[in-house]
Amino acid sequence: MYRKLLITGAACAALALAACGKKVDDTDMAAQGTPDANPMATVPTPADETAAPDFVNKAAASDMFEIESSKLALTRSTTPAVREFAQMMIDAHTATTAGLKDAIAASGQTLSPPTTLPSDLQAKLDDLSKASDADFDKAYMDAQIDGHQAALNLLTRYETGGDVPALKTFATETAPKVQSHLDSAKTIRDGLK
Repeated sequence: MYRKLLITGAACAALALAACGKKVDDTDMAAQGTPDANPMATVPTPADETAAPDFVNKAAASDMFEIESSKLALTRSTTPAVREFAQMMIDAHTATTAGLKDAIAASGQTLSPPTTLPSDLQAKLDDLSKASDADFDKAYMDAQIDGHQAALNLLTRYETGGDVPALKTFATETAPKVQSHLDSAKTIRDGLK
């Protein structure tokens, strides 16, 4: 009986070891690092978007991309709904840029929005300009969805954690407009053939 228990115990131990997979040693754990208690803190971000300078740069760049890509859509698109959306984006994002500048002035901060697109958004605009005529409308609407989602995320983060009250107010007032644009962009894109 004792021998039978010993064999069963050894078999269970072997199965347990096999089920565990690769043996983890201390050097593997050190290489992985200790996980942060806040999962969102592990998401790499190149800038602190709750700091006014970074928020202003990203918000202004987002508006510039929406305006420039929409100007391109007015020259390239043959779909009436896409052209109407593009004109609406030019008008709306020109207004939000003015609102951002007003919020900066009201804050008393000495911040200047960028006047040129950052390289990543310029690359997206360049890619969009290279889209074939047949693919342009979908590529433009996809870019609008991505851009508006990123802008909405930025505004929401600043609204909840921003460091300048006037800019937080701007973020709070602008987020619903951006959400509306995002919803419209998805509807138009889904309606394309």
